[in-house]
Amino acid sequence: MLRLEDTYRHKGQRKALVSILRSKGIKNEAVLEAINTLPRHFFFDTALDSHAYEDKAFPIGEGQTISQPYTVAFQTELLEIKPGDKILEIGTGSGYQASILHLMGGIVHSIEYQKKLYDRTKKFLTKLGIPINFYLGDGSQGIPSQAPFDKIIVTAGAPVVPNSLLKQLNIGGILVIPVGDRNTQKMMKLTKKTEKQIIQEEYDNFAFVPLLGEEGWRSK
Repeated sequence: MLRLEDTYRHKGQRKALVSILRSKGIKNEAVLEAINTLPRHFFFDTALDSHAYEDKAFPIGEGQTISQPYTVAFQTELLEIKPGDKILEIGTGSGYQASILHLMGGIVHSIEYQKKLYDRTKKFLTKLGIPINFYLGDGSQGIPSQAPFDKIIVTAGAPVVPNSLLKQLNIGGILVIPVGDRNTQKMMKLTKKTEKQIIQEEYDNFAFVPLLGEEGWRSK
């Protein structure tokens, strides 16, 4: 059962969380404001409500997690979102990251590999009135029918950067993706300068659930 009530206590906890994110180096005010605005406890079962504003990841079923707030903020900051950007999110999960992207003015297309999560999150975000374009399928191959995208964010760890995603990125677009093994990945930011020139930047190590699919990890 989800508790759709936002109390003064919850708002105070969000302000405290934003202070923690600032202390960890998040500087983009639009990112911090989106996190301060969106009730993260809406995305938790009532039994876990007290953990919603801890800077930790939590399981949401189907072997997936709702990402740590710092991770959400870090990836979102790297995307350099501008209002009106067409954004592809790989891994809908709980819908929290997609909702942050929407609050920052993005037009969000989100694809989920796990059908139970897809069904649950689509129903929930529709109930909240958050307009995300939902897709069920192999996120490692993107959504060719909706390409190109200004920004692409991958919320699962990939063994390599999927070529399909680079192809679906606009010139001047940014892809943010964690790349590594199944346990630890390095955050990557790839900026597409021309069809053949990709600027690649590497950041800290993170730990994500595996990106499943043809250009990700094969499911067992």
